[in-house]
Amino acid sequence: MVGEEGAFVLGWDEVLTEEELSMTLKVLCMSEEEFKEYKEQGGWEDNSEEEENSTLSYEALSRLKPPCKKLLYDSVLLTLESYRSDLKAEQDLLNNKEAYEKLSQREQQALHVRYGQKRILHQLLELV
Repeated sequence: MVGEEGAFVLGWDEVLTEEELSMTLKVLCMSEEEFKEYKEQGGWEDNSEEEENSTLSYEALSRLKPPCKKLLYDSVLLTLESYRSDLKAEQDLLNNKEAYEKLSQREQQALHVRYGQKRILHQLLELV
């Protein structure tokens, strides 16, 4: 469901791999009985109304069912723990002109990427 990388892609305003995240949350939040039924049926039947209501804009994420919100929240926390530093440390380094200028161009770019990723993840935490 998630692809080879096993990751979902989040943008500043929306989930970019919306279908994969939606399907994964549905399956992972199923009871054992619901999952057995799902497997027996070979998945869900096409239901355009249900799919339309399951759009995962950032606004819609705050309206997820509590088990899905908890799963997503815990997943984001695990992802943030995989970084060696936190958001504040990245912000402090970006704001310290002297320390920032000592970084190579590649290190500066990596810092900006990490900082952006962490900001998106923190935004997601606030939503769920």
